[in-house]
Amino acid sequence: MTLSIQGKTAIVTGAANGIGLAIARHFIDRGANVMFADRDKARLADECGDIEDDKGQVRYFAGDLREKLTIENLVSATVDAFDGIDILVNASRQVLRTDVLDPSDNTVATLLDQNMMTALRLSQAVARRMIARAEDQERPAEGSIGSIINISSIAARRTHPDLMAYSIAAAALDQATRSLALALAPHRIRVNGVAFGSVMSASLKAALAETEGLREDIRHCTPMGRIASAREVTGAVQFLASEGSGFVTGEVITVDGGRTLLDNVGVAAH
Repeated sequence: MTLSIQGKTAIVTGAANGIGLAIARHFIDRGANVMFADRDKARLADECGDIEDDKGQVRYFAGDLREKLTIENLVSATVDAFDGIDILVNASRQVLRTDVLDPSDNTVATLLDQNMMTALRLSQAVARRMIARAEDQERPAEGSIGSIINISSIAARRTHPDLMAYSIAAAALDQATRSLALALAPHRIRVNGVAFGSVMSASLKAALAETEGLREDIRHCTPMGRIASAREVTGAVQFLASEGSGFVTGEVITVDGGRTLLDNVGVAAH
């Protein structure tokens, strides 16, 4: 079994910080070409400027991927830079608290658009390019021609009233992962997800600063007794991106230190 992604080209969204940045850097270290994508142009420029790039492995693209034209521009920029796309990691996500009794609260619609619809639209655009490239190159009829990986959350299964919108969006993304896997399997494109538990992301850092006792609550309800670093979860994404998972599609792998083995419904799933 090979986990190599050497020479592959990947788009990683949400790559300006947190989990997305950790995945993008991990891919660079493993020899992949990576397009870092995010809305934060200044942060992208800083992060990409810090990466040694003697081989031309790194590019970045700044834009709001909720806009369809921006998605097409990202895909075109990646193909122009690296001649194709082999891997897409949809790691861009937002966490917002929901007031379930406020009729003006729009967090469900906001997070469905940001966390699920953006990933779906980008996956569709990338899949079209993967299929067109495979046809142009007359690739062998065996093996996959591309891998799409959606970064999800255990909040799809373990929720909290304050994070209702985030949980709904995560559940929708998991279902989109399975549906896309079926739709794209005949085209030899694999679609999988990784559902994280408590990983030290930008949103969790903010929550820990705002909520007294949250760190201890998370530690208590996680059998491994701690919050994971972003670097600890990148291996699962590499596995799904590589030919080592060549017969895996439609799966959502859980990386949570055992948290979903317990029934601590009173603690928000970050």
